[in-house]
Amino acid sequence: MTCKLSLATLKEAAKLAAVPSYRHDQLKAGILHFGVGNFHRAHQAIYLHELFEKGLDHDWAIIGAGVMPSDQRMKDKLAAQDFLTTVVEQDNNRSSATVTGPMVDILTAPDYKAIIARLADPAIRIVSLTITEGGYFIDPATGKFDPKHPAMVADAADPESPKSVFGLIIAGLKTRRAAGAPPFTVMCCDNIPGNGEVTEATVTGLAKLSDPDFAHWIHENVAFPNAMVDRITPATGEREINITRETYGIEDSWPVFCEEFKQWVLEDKFPLGRPALEKVGVTFVPDVAPYELMKLRILNGGHAAIAYPAALMDIHFVHEAMENDLIRAFLAKLEKEEIIPIVPPVPNTSLDDYFDLIERRFSNPKIGDTIPRLAQDGSNRQPKFILPSTADRLAKGMDVVGLALVSALWCRYFEGKSDSGKEIVFNDPNAERLHTTAVASRKDPLAFLALSDIFGSVGTNPLFQRRFTGALASLRNVGTAETLTRYLEGKLD
Repeated sequence: MTCKLSLATLKEAAKLAAVPSYRHDQLKAGILHFGVGNFHRAHQAIYLHELFEKGLDHDWAIIGAGVMPSDQRMKDKLAAQDFLTTVVEQDNNRSSATVTGPMVDILTAPDYKAIIARLADPAIRIVSLTITEGGYFIDPATGKFDPKHPAMVADAADPESPKSVFGLIIAGLKTRRAAGAPPFTVMCCDNIPGNGEVTEATVTGLAKLSDPDFAHWIHENVAFPNAMVDRITPATGEREINITRETYGIEDSWPVFCEEFKQWVLEDKFPLGRPALEKVGVTFVPDVAPYELMKLRILNGGHAAIAYPAALMDIHFVHEAMENDLIRAFLAKLEKEEIIPIVPPVPNTSLDDYFDLIERRFSNPKIGDTIPRLAQDGSNRQPKFILPSTADRLAKGMDVVGLALVSALWCRYFEGKSDSGKEIVFNDPNAERLHTTAVASRKDPLAFLALSDIFGSVGTNPLFQRRFTGALASLRNVGTAETLTRYLEGKLD
């Protein structure tokens, strides 16, 4: 017997899942969140749910917002179940389901005026974002705002009718200032180095194109705290929907599956106040950078490292990649010899212990995280998760055998077929250009490194070029498995 998830069916859902003890009709919105995806619902929304369960801060509920076509689909599904979400935590030894309800509404394009009106509401004191690493209009080679991006050009030309997240934020701030209301805090929850600073650069960069004085006002008056966020959260498919129904008796159109582990480290910069998130495990620190760098280099870099050899070896699930002796050993050698040694110290943290935790998390068979998810959007992820480690080592005169191999694996992946000849389906905004360049690298191996907007100065470094060329030749001549073997044996030149 199953029940379709809604406020009216919570008693039925409570037979096999935890359900909210707080009343949905007594929540008041204090946060507007752009990008209501799986990660947000398994991370920020969970922390708020746990806080509400303690009877605290019920005036910090979430209104979702989105400007992408996928946001309307999410709204339709969640609205049909009163904005409730079933979150299924899966550890190696246990699984549990929790119905969460900190969201009270979702606003989507093309109703941009409704979004601006909510942003202007003084009750909204935090605007948060999970819009993916590539959603900030940053040039990956320079790390600076790209004012020539068509979306930014369009919003700059018509700032009164913006269509991007950042144009809407600016319009909301302008409306608040005109009404004498203080500005909200803008809180980025994406995996980007210095994510608060990057968000500020995009907001002020766009504002500067049409109103330099207001850009300066934003810089002087709006808080952009940096944050480190962490929880492995795969995409939802029929597998997850079926498990939620068959195991927990809940018909949820878009449940979220995630690992048990979660982490949030946050700078305490909230002029209009914030929820008491420290009561549910959020760590507030004066400087997020060490935690952030550790996570981006070791965890996200680790994901990027195993994605492409696994794809070339026709491995679908992340835990299956970790069950492969070559890939597991490749990750460990890369991390311990090239990545971890250049990660700065983190307060009260052992980097070796952190990597041991990462290995266990990657190996969790219940999560169902997939290699295609890790392999997507590499043109945005490689410059953030892999190439900074490469650049740091090169700057110190250190070798980059393993990191160059990661870049070569990425190039080989974009040739379009696995080692067995299986067609690879790309999911990257620059897929066509990457594929064309990867194919061209068969004649000129350095053609791929000439993607200067991705590789920057790393692509012109002679040592990196030599290591990359040698690794790419090995991948083409003897295949992925044998190339990994040669790397592990110290025989990859």
